[in-house]
Amino acid sequence: MASATAVTTVGAIAGVATGNTAQASDDNFEATAADTTLLADIPAGEQAQVQVSSLSEQADAQAAAADASLKKSAEEAARIRAAKDAEAKKEAADKAAAEAKAEKERKEAEERANRSSIRSASSFAAQGSYSIAEVKAMARQMMPSDQFSCFSNIVEHESGWNYRATNASSGAYGLVQALPGYKMASAGADWQTNPATQIKWGLNYMDGRYGSPCGAWSFWQANRWY
Repeated sequence: MASATAVTTVGAIAGVATGNTAQASDDNFEATAADTTLLADIPAGEQAQVQVSSLSEQADAQAAAADASLKKSAEEAARIRAAKDAEAKKEAADKAAAEAKAEKERKEAEERANRSSIRSASSFAAQGSYSIAEVKAMARQMMPSDQFSCFSNIVEHESGWNYRATNASSGAYGLVQALPGYKMASAGADWQTNPATQIKWGLNYMDGRYGSPCGAWSFWQANRWY
């Protein structure tokens, strides 16, 4: 029997229509025929073009599907990477915060230990005289360790660690050159002869006016007095 290849309205090859195929109703045949263009009805010169066009459309559809799949995969991979990066950043931030907290607690504990070991002026037995080494040892024990060097720098410039140093022109007296010297009586009646009393007064003065001996030393460096 004669046969003809059918081409659908979108250009795809649909199949073969023959006279001895399974019996179909006239209505179904007419409906199919209405939506079908037989390849035989297309001029011979254009048949190859129609087939190539159909294959091209199929390839385009497959390529578009592949592109969509790749895009979806790339988006999912990017989402996973972003989630991992965010988690890594959070872990790093948490670690940094924990380390900062631990360092702060360590410094606070160290400061408490330093302060707990500080001796008061009255804890030193009175002597008839004191060497520079003895006076420095007293001062070191009467303040936080991180403040001693600043205090020492000021005393070195003001009196050279001579607790009996007197400025003949101004009347400043003692280790820290209090002006007038008798102001140190607020720290103890023995202010003229006891370096511990002078150190106590000097620390109170530096803390009250500059926040600390190191604050006083910074001011001294800028102004050559404090």
